[in-house]
Amino acid sequence: MKDIVPMTAGSSFGHLFRISTFGESHGGAVGVVIDGCPPGLPISVEEIQVQLDRRRPGQSAITTPRNEQDAIHVFSGIMDGHTTGTPIMLMAYNKDAQSFDYDELKNVYRPGHADYTFQAKYGARDWRGSGRASARETLARVAAGAVAQKYLKQVLGIEILSYVAQVETIASDMPWEDVSAEKIDANIVRCPDDAVAKKMISLIESVRDEGDSVGGIIKACIRNCPPGLGEPVFDKLHADLGKAMLSINAVKGFEIGSGFAGVTLRGSQHNDSFYHDDERVRTRTNHAGGVLGGISNGEDICFRIAVKPTSTIRKNQQTLTVEGDATELSAKGRHDPCVLPRAVPIVDAMAALVLMDHYLRHKAQNGPTA
Repeated sequence: MKDIVPMTAGSSFGHLFRISTFGESHGGAVGVVIDGCPPGLPISVEEIQVQLDRRRPGQSAITTPRNEQDAIHVFSGIMDGHTTGTPIMLMAYNKDAQSFDYDELKNVYRPGHADYTFQAKYGARDWRGSGRASARETLARVAAGAVAQKYLKQVLGIEILSYVAQVETIASDMPWEDVSAEKIDANIVRCPDDAVAKKMISLIESVRDEGDSVGGIIKACIRNCPPGLGEPVFDKLHADLGKAMLSINAVKGFEIGSGFAGVTLRGSQHNDSFYHDDERVRTRTNHAGGVLGGISNGEDICFRIAVKPTSTIRKNQQTLTVEGDATELSAKGRHDPCVLPRAVPIVDAMAALVLMDHYLRHKAQNGPTA
């Protein structure tokens, strides 16, 4: 019987604006190849680095102490400060991997982690920081997303704002309209509501000291997205956004617009009525979250994602060895007690990659005037 060759290894994302990421948590480097970026976009290493600095480890007392500068290097596709239209390769070297921290995990499955499922799929696993299952891979997504964000902002005026809205039961009710990039990055937890942010930080510090972890909710709002992006059947805009968000480590839920709360409304309450302002068709409410029939309607695209607590914790947990023997595990190593602050730029990046791809697809179908 011939070996079955898999169709894809699952490390590429997008169609016309397509990225392929590579690298492991404790390998030599992590990087990305971007294919399909239009030529002539002014972009600098410093602009890309800004987003990577928001994601990098060791940035505050409530993130992992792993000290990686994540300095990005451009190997192709950018010349004289502009994209050339050819594939862009971006890479950052791993400088502070401490694989010995994971020696005790060689023969043990961590509860809540991908150790067992990687073993079941591949017959082997990278126990040094989880290899491709590590959130370190998202460095590559953020680097690619920075390029997409620059294009979307410059060409379409699109602004993507993600922020921590809830940690465990501590939540902010700040309206979307009051959120700004400056407020989001004004504190280490990336919650624009400063009073609530202080409570979140205190909780995360307490949980960290207990050797435990905590999860929460990230909200995102995409402003100034033009109508017409997305496909009506399988590649609905909100479906692709959902896939993008659920591909992020630790994300367990996605909802757009009214989401699950919408089930408590009648159709007469939930439908967003239309009107025409001086420029275009608008809706008086936005229960749809900016997407109708899988296609953007020009309103703000608003969604929320649920992020689970970090799996690797210092508290004792019941588990199994690879031989199937019962054991206890108190994991060592350097881990985030709450991944939400560092996940914010990843959400921004993945949203930008989806929008960039759909914008180029829209232009390809409808011509240069689209």
